[in-house]
Amino acid sequence: MANSVVPKFTFIIGNSYGAGNYAMCGKAYDPRLIYAWPTAQIAVMSGAAAGNTLLQIQESALKSKGVNISEEEKNNLLDDIKKRYKEQLSPYYAAARIWVDGVIRPDETRNVISLGIEAANHNPITERYNVGVIQT
Repeated sequence: MANSVVPKFTFIIGNSYGAGNYAMCGKAYDPRLIYAWPTAQIAVMSGAAAGNTLLQIQESALKSKGVNISEEEKNNLLDDIKKRYKEQLSPYYAAARIWVDGVIRPDETRNVISLGIEAANHNPITERYNVGVIQT
């Protein structure tokens, strides 16, 4: 886990899903900076997994109302779910919701790290990191 007391900078360059996002110093671990490249995908789970899960939920809801859907309707529903979810994987979608500080080109990464280090030098960490109660 990202529990050190040094300034933490996170750059998402590929897929960042669910618990992996947390473990790699996602927003919950309060990094000083969290930026994404345009190639990033940020979500609770991958698009394919989410699509199938959401389809099962919608199919169960329809069955509870006594509605049975054909395979063609099921495929159309799955395509609609995947299309909506794919739009929400975008790093721009994440930035619009302040899940990341911004989306940068890969060639801007060094400059952002340099600015982050400079900013951290002007605001040092003075509090001890406290993880709370850890049961063993």
